[in-house]
Amino acid sequence: MPKIRYNAPVVLTFALLSMAVLLLNQFTSGWSNMHLFSVYRSSLVDPLFYFRLFGHVLGHANWAHYSGNMVLLLLTGPMLEEKYGSLRVAAVIAITALVTGLTEVFFFPGTALLGASGVVFAFILLSSVTGSGRDGIPLTLIVIAVIYLGGQIYEGFTQQDNVSHLTHILGGVIGGGAGLALRPRK
Repeated sequence: MPKIRYNAPVVLTFALLSMAVLLLNQFTSGWSNMHLFSVYRSSLVDPLFYFRLFGHVLGHANWAHYSGNMVLLLLTGPMLEEKYGSLRVAAVIAITALVTGLTEVFFFPGTALLGASGVVFAFILLSSVTGSGRDGIPLTLIVIAVIYLGGQIYEGFTQQDNVSHLTHILGGVIGGGAGLALRPRK
């Protein structure tokens, strides 16, 4: 019988923690997302403020929100973790969480942000650079940026919804930048 491997520890742990947070949120009737897994402007002396700056990427509003993010994360993440290592993938997640959290706090007072879509967009653009060699900017990065980020810019200006298009854009920029920075040097 084939052995089951925990092949991408950071990505799988992230997905499992997110599922646990989703179940906790249902069990607490929304309390845990509001107080622990959403980032919003609050007092700097509140220790939970600093937890929320990173923890908001684990929270999801419902199963559809969770599964939409996790399918893409689990499709791209294991390849990235194999290529770049667990520590670098964890760093991309943490940087994306921090940047999107701080952006929410500084520029969107009165609203809250939760979900892993910024991390997903980071992984999508990081994936588009993976395996591209070291010379020039990969055409796949440009095409993915135009399709995904261009779509987010367009939707950000034309749609009124509860989607943080800026979070998607920031995640994509972080992922694309990380991919270019992590390419092998000559």
